[in-house]
Amino acid sequence: MQRVTISLTVNGQPVSAEVDARMTLADFLRDQLGLTGTKLGCEHGVCGSCTVLWDGAAVRSCLALAAQADGATITTIEGLATDSTMHPVQRAFWEEHALQCGFCTPGMVLTAVALLQENPAPSEAEIREALSGNLCRCTGYQNIVRAVQIAAERMQSDRGS
Repeated sequence: MQRVTISLTVNGQPVSAEVDARMTLADFLRDQLGLTGTKLGCEHGVCGSCTVLWDGAAVRSCLALAAQADGATITTIEGLATDSTMHPVQRAFWEEHALQCGFCTPGMVLTAVALLQENPAPSEAEIREALSGNLCRCTGYQNIVRAVQIAAERMQSDRGS
């Protein structure tokens, strides 16, 4: 079993570790760093539950190797809030009841954050398209879409202030 040493930034903190060359980023985050907000659903990149931000882009961590993340900046759901203040997307999901069991929520939130970084004022169709790769078995998606719309509006007004 080949082992490699990686150095990356996870949730704003520098991390160095020796990992199996075949270990997925999802397994590294969950098993070695204890960041269990990254969920493993299908382990084929289909459900979106394992989505993290890799240098700001939404990435399926079950499809990426930890060794590939050497030098990257990774943000998980645990690193999204600052101090005790929820990110605007997290707050909107909570206020709009955009979650039920919560299993898909970290991936949905991080996908929405990536969308709003790229497109601060997406249309409903653009939100639905961006979230189309994330599966939820509990909701009808309407509250999720509404939460992203509200977060976008709030983030726009915060930028204007």
